[in-house]
Amino acid sequence: MEKAKKIITEDLIVSKLEERGVLNCFDSDREITMKQLEDHFDFKLIMDWSSNADYYICEDTTVDGYTVWIATADINNVHVSEDVYYYDHDLAEALCEAITDQRRVIYVDDIYQDFVETAMESCYEEFINDMREEIENELIDEGYELE
Repeated sequence: MEKAKKIITEDLIVSKLEERGVLNCFDSDREITMKQLEDHFDFKLIMDWSSNADYYICEDTTVDGYTVWIATADINNVHVSEDVYYYDHDLAEALCEAITDQRRVIYVDDIYQDFVETAMESCYEEFINDMREEIENELIDEGYELE
């Protein structure tokens, strides 16, 4: 008699995510999901200034009174064409990239801005994808097959 195939299904993956305490969406419990992101990507967002941060995102003003945002790994060597943003919504991608590029300490002058939330949602999607891939690989090692 042929042995039944063990198939990796969406339900099985979701079940394994739940066993690990991984929520399926960022909005479920912000405190838990932030902790999971910090642990997975090994970073910490700080609002207290530190000259030892690995990445900086902060608001500044031009000489003629316009607000701009700076996102840089070297706050003492800002490149206008690479590190200065006119719109704050463009900072979400920069922040998510800093997180996933293993920047350990990230200074953000106001972590309650919308771009921070948007970045965390994007990073959480990447976290979920990493976890799903890890679970799939473990199941394959246990003899399961992809659908």
